[in-house]
Amino acid sequence: MKRKGLFITFEGGEGCGKTTHAKKLKGYLEGKGYKVVVTREPGGTRLGEKIREILLSRSGSMAPLAELLLFASDRIEHVDKVILPSLSRGEVVICDRYIDSTAAYQIGARGLPRAVVIYTNLLSSRGLIPDLTYLLDVSPKTGIKRAGKKGRDRFELEKLAFHVKVRKAYLDIAKSSPDRVRVIDSEMPMRAVQSKIRVIADKFLK
Repeated sequence: MKRKGLFITFEGGEGCGKTTHAKKLKGYLEGKGYKVVVTREPGGTRLGEKIREILLSRSGSMAPLAELLLFASDRIEHVDKVILPSLSRGEVVICDRYIDSTAAYQIGARGLPRAVVIYTNLLSSRGLIPDLTYLLDVSPKTGIKRAGKKGRDRFELEKLAFHVKVRKAYLDIAKSSPDRVRVIDSEMPMRAVQSKIRVIADKFLK
């Protein structure tokens, strides 16, 4: 399927503000005349939303490999039914989490073999790499505090050490892909964060 649109992803640890800023960027780009689709992983499709319920459920533990393969199943459906069709129509696709999340959480925090996760990412994404990725960086303590105590999902309930590993893995990804991944301090006021996001988007779209 030929790709004509622009693929943007938002990444970061728990409580970094990805979902909020993805929606705000959508409104900003639509104001400039772009057709924009906002989606998320896990989720984004009917099957994906069911997988999301399983992955985020607070009841019971899950083997790391089973977790990885559920994320992969979600992504296969998501890429084929939402992301690639939207890009083929020339739309801007903004996705809340994608392959970098899988690498940060499953390699960095879960400790799965790097080769296994990278191959699974490649297979499930059909080799589709984002054009631009925003990494909203927040300290784990701040992020978990923002997430609140009520309604925390399985990942938000992980120990602080888990989230420290996730953050380190994300920053390592950013260092290895500086042309694609732009790190923004999301502990700044929301308006300041969104302003930086828009400046980067404007430069990129030119």
